[in-house]
Amino acid sequence: MRELLARRDVRLLFGGQTLSMFGDWAMIIVLGIWAKVLTGSNADAGLVFFVFALASLAAPFGGLLVDRVHKRPLMIATHVAMAGVVCLLFFVHDDSRLWLLYVVTALYGLSGDVFGAARSAMMKSMLPEELLGEANGAFQSMREGMRLVAPVAGAGIYAAFGGSVVAVVDAASFLASAATLAALRFEEPRTAVAEHHLLREISMGVTHIWRTRALRELTIGVAAALLVAGFSETMIFALATALHHSAAFTGVMGTFQGIGAVVGGLTASRLMRKLGELHLAGLGLALFGIGDGFWLVPRVDVVMPSLAVAGLGIAWAVVALGTAYQRLSPPEVQGRVAAAANMLFSVPQTISIATGAALITLIDYRIEIVVMCVVFMLSAAYLLTRARVDAIEVDPALA
Repeated sequence: MRELLARRDVRLLFGGQTLSMFGDWAMIIVLGIWAKVLTGSNADAGLVFFVFALASLAAPFGGLLVDRVHKRPLMIATHVAMAGVVCLLFFVHDDSRLWLLYVVTALYGLSGDVFGAARSAMMKSMLPEELLGEANGAFQSMREGMRLVAPVAGAGIYAAFGGSVVAVVDAASFLASAATLAALRFEEPRTAVAEHHLLREISMGVTHIWRTRALRELTIGVAAALLVAGFSETMIFALATALHHSAAFTGVMGTFQGIGAVVGGLTASRLMRKLGELHLAGLGLALFGIGDGFWLVPRVDVVMPSLAVAGLGIAWAVVALGTAYQRLSPPEVQGRVAAAANMLFSVPQTISIATGAALITLIDYRIEIVVMCVVFMLSAAYLLTRARVDAIEVDPALA
């Protein structure tokens, strides 16, 4: 960690991203709360996260853009544009403007995928391979650590001053991130050469993932879990009700998940060196499944620690995934691989969010919890029984 933070560009990148992610976490939770307050519907609140995930279906096009252009200017332009987009929320005053809230959410999701793919490619070029795990762990810890303050702050600002003030805070965080990116002394990696077959270029990320065994197995295992993970996006509002709290309490629940995620990010790199990416991801899914099971007990003193366990597990899985995709992919397809991974995970997650939003009106939310627990444990078992990959694998077609 000391070697990592000794690098000026890393400190600038992490500092700017900390500010941006504070705004992100504050805004995302507020979007769901806002929809709930405007309509009184758990399903409408859950659909915010459905729209957010649905935007990732366009990720392969964003990934191609990332590989074709320089990363830093693209990231700066994306965050400056989003500073303007979130200001559209100034016009959301009642449920007749709910559609505008969903439009902002969709653009939020799309820009996040493009920015995330560019950041992943930047980190791959900025750091030696031996520091990628440390960087991803630190980044995940920092990102999820924002759950300690941002969701509560966002919910509190919304309750006290309204959503427009949260939008101002978020816009300021985007501009601060853009400013730190402008200060980087970053040597851009080579960009991908344009080909005549657009479909082949766009699908290169998916093709590479499928041809690389470790990436294929990671994707299958995690995507299977995500087929039910989205249930929690809607169910969390029902769980808050069961705990005798309002929708704003979901911000407090997110904070406890962030506590676990901070620990997960800080410990992931060391565990990954011992276990490998596949097994660390499997262990992370197992912890989430265990934590999920305790949500069946409608008591604050039980649910809150279980959220921390779930956050720990998710952080391990995310760090393992990010490091594997970076490590096992050539520089010229980093953007498309990252974007393809986002899409491959967003499709099952989007399906599960939509399914969860429908089921919450038809069945007891505790049935959804049981289903989530079972599927996560089966996905974990699949990954934990895969063979470890230590050597760098590169798709011969891309070498």
